[in-house]
Amino acid sequence: MMSYRFSDRMRRVPESFLGELFRVSNDPDIISFAGGLPSSAAIDVEGITAAAKDVLENEGRRALQYTNTDGFLPLREYIARRYRERLKIPATAADIQIVNGSQQCLDLVAKILVNPGDPVGMESPGYLGAIEAFSLYEPEFHGVPLGNTGPDPDAFAALLSSRPLAFFYGIPNSQNPSGTTYSDTMRRAVARMCEDTGTLFYEDDAFGELFFDGKSRPPVKKYAPEHTIMSGSFSKIVAPGMRIGWLFAPEPIIHEFNVAKQAADLHSNFLCQMILHRYLETHDLDVKVRRVAGVYGENCRLMCDLLDDAGLLHTTPSGGMFLMATLPPRVAAMDVFSAGIREGVAVLPGVPFYVNGGGEDTIRLNFSTATEEEIHEGMERLVRVISGLA
Repeated sequence: MMSYRFSDRMRRVPESFLGELFRVSNDPDIISFAGGLPSSAAIDVEGITAAAKDVLENEGRRALQYTNTDGFLPLREYIARRYRERLKIPATAADIQIVNGSQQCLDLVAKILVNPGDPVGMESPGYLGAIEAFSLYEPEFHGVPLGNTGPDPDAFAALLSSRPLAFFYGIPNSQNPSGTTYSDTMRRAVARMCEDTGTLFYEDDAFGELFFDGKSRPPVKKYAPEHTIMSGSFSKIVAPGMRIGWLFAPEPIIHEFNVAKQAADLHSNFLCQMILHRYLETHDLDVKVRRVAGVYGENCRLMCDLLDDAGLLHTTPSGGMFLMATLPPRVAAMDVFSAGIREGVAVLPGVPFYVNGGGEDTIRLNFSTATEEEIHEGMERLVRVISGLA
């Protein structure tokens, strides 16, 4: 039997929950609150089909050819214009790099900025996908507790002043996993502390369009443009299967990022970039986003009400796709996960979201995918599981 040799870094990567997450999310007998999928019902199949037909009939040979690493220029111009109009921050196409979903940003940013042993700061709890992506580059993680309005300011200041970080990674809008949104005061404070200490803030804005009230929040980048890089994605607001995201960053970072991107895959799917741009130019994205956010808001309120009825503490998101609940004393999140699968309901334990330990008494719940009926039934199953364990 062949003995395969793998790099040392593969032995240091934490065991992944993402594979199990997608497995249970695709089991038709399980009501899954564990996944991170946007609603399939929100995907405009007809509109995307028409855009694809238009591109293939009129520019098929170009769309099916190789292209440059930066990405389709009209799509980059669209993204930059949206930053200027929606968030009132200066942006040009030269500031934008198209990627294979914002998940690729996590990998390539760490690749160009992190040496083994370098300190990387994160919210605690933090996004599981980021922890796994960064782990391949062997950083030293430092978690900062996340409160109701953002990172604990004293802990954040202490971390930034104690050591030079490769970067601090955060999700100011509807954070994954907690659903927390930074206050404007916290955004300004984070920007000020990053500028004062020369720290780079990695602002993951995957959920910035999905506020239930339809109002945009100013990004940290508005207050510290040279000390902030932002990633964004069309996965949550158009179609995740197209795998189109982007990085918005200062020119020196874009340059190095482009080098790493070119070595990784030459360029992102050009056909999907052209189809997506054609779709965006012929449809009102704001109308679509408001409709999707409205549905998510109703689902979130329903789930929060059911958690209240069960006497469980939880976060109360103002947008996004996730919330976190705290379990009763002596009920372990991993036990809830295992017993939930047997009962036909899936949640994600909080443990893998903590880089320095914790989360044993928390679970993450997704409210974007399930229907109202599924939320009612799934929450009944979950409450039975928790009550049985308690």
